[in-house]
Amino acid sequence: MTTTTHGSFIIERRYSAAPERVFAAWADPKAKRAWFAEGEGWDIKSYELDFREGGTERSRFRVVGGNNPFPPDTEFGNETVFDEIIPNERIIFTYSMDRDGMRFSVSLASVEFSKAENGTRLVFTEHAAFFEGGDGVQMREKGWRELLAKLDAYLAQGD
Repeated sequence: MTTTTHGSFIIERRYSAAPERVFAAWADPKAKRAWFAEGEGWDIKSYELDFREGGTERSRFRVVGGNNPFPPDTEFGNETVFDEIIPNERIIFTYSMDRDGMRFSVSLASVEFSKAENGTRLVFTEHAAFFEGGDGVQMREKGWRELLAKLDAYLAQGD
């Protein structure tokens, strides 16, 4: 019998950049690839971003070492559909992930942007279903915290 577990989490971050700039880092393919897809320990096989309602984001990447909990040569895929986009305010998307061709999770996520003192308040919310062998809510939240920290570093370096 197969199992499915469910989990939700919320991450709130503050960025020193304006909401328009933080939003643009999600919308621009070059910017998003820099903080979302690239990173030590990963070989990016492909990355595409069609940022519009009904558009998609697809990536394939392989473990090559680094500080990674997965064995070398494990291949992952990410397929996203953008369900709602309100510029500089909100992005709602669904996405699935697979490991070596086997889907292990499907999620609904939202990213909300609002003005805050000296920058932007970002609230990321995810509701996920994890299938047999899935990463689980704790690892997923940790992964998003790392990605949102990479977004901060990307914004700090300028365009």
